[in-house]
Amino acid sequence: MMPLLLRLAHLPYGLGTLVLVLVAGTLPAFVLVALLGRPLIDTLRRAAARQVAYEDAPSTHQAKTGTPTMGGVLFGVAPLIALLLAPSRSTFALLVLVYACMAIGAWDDTMAIRQQKNRGLRALPKLVLTGIAAVVFLAVAGPQTTSLLGVGAVPPSMWYALSVIVVMSTTHAVNLTDGLDGLASGVIVPPLIVLVCAGAIARVGVGVPLFAAATVGTALGFLLYNRHPARVFMGDTGSLALGAALAGVAILTRTQLLLLLIGGVFAAETLSVIIQVASYKTTRRRVFRMSPLHHHFELGGWPETAVTSAFWLASLVLSLLGFVLVTRTA
Repeated sequence: MMPLLLRLAHLPYGLGTLVLVLVAGTLPAFVLVALLGRPLIDTLRRAAARQVAYEDAPSTHQAKTGTPTMGGVLFGVAPLIALLLAPSRSTFALLVLVYACMAIGAWDDTMAIRQQKNRGLRALPKLVLTGIAAVVFLAVAGPQTTSLLGVGAVPPSMWYALSVIVVMSTTHAVNLTDGLDGLASGVIVPPLIVLVCAGAIARVGVGVPLFAAATVGTALGFLLYNRHPARVFMGDTGSLALGAALAGVAILTRTQLLLLLIGGVFAAETLSVIIQVASYKTTRRRVFRMSPLHHHFELGGWPETAVTSAFWLASLVLSLLGFVLVTRTA
């Protein structure tokens, strides 16, 4: 651990500044979400914004029907804090991306609530809309250094194409992971902390790491109400916003490829769905008891809290590996 700390001490921001950025971003976001959570839940109840359990989900999930949803609007706090404390083109671009994806998710949630089914927008329209949001984000962010951490310079067309794909895939990977109380909001915390460090290495200014830290604060604050048994769900409103935040920070810190490691839990969840669908369509056999992956463990007899804790731990371990990789490039 000491060699890692010594490496951090020589980062462009310095260890003390990194800690300050983490605290300055995380603390106000956590406090605001903690304070706003209860009145928001009451508002969602009055508005009848209630979750309808997915018909094919494990039977234990039927008890979740009626829980307020769309609580992910609270994640909109992070971009505002970052823009207020460190106004820049980058923080404004991140705000545009997160709010655009949040709006797509809110549209999806609203449709599901009105239909009283756990189905809103179809997958393809959501994918296209998040791709459009990614293009707008890159336009607002302005010209970027087309390099990748650990790889170096790549052709601009490849960099921009990869960045759009990262937004589209990450938003939907987080969306797939959001299937258990506290799962997505807990899993995303370690990768974001790694990206705070990556922001220092990439010399992208204080705004981007501060935004990542503020998103950590919103996720932790949301967990106060979303941990088992959840009093509110984030809905697609929140999962698409969280995925957008993770993808946007990775793009601006030039760590798009690192997401495969530090976001390994999200990648595994997505891969499990792809494998399941491909296997069933070609052989009429299922590889997993149910996908995404967290349902496979649930049907294997794991309590929901055990699955969530195991996935949190996996995210932490993968992020620590990513942390080592990031600091070695410093």
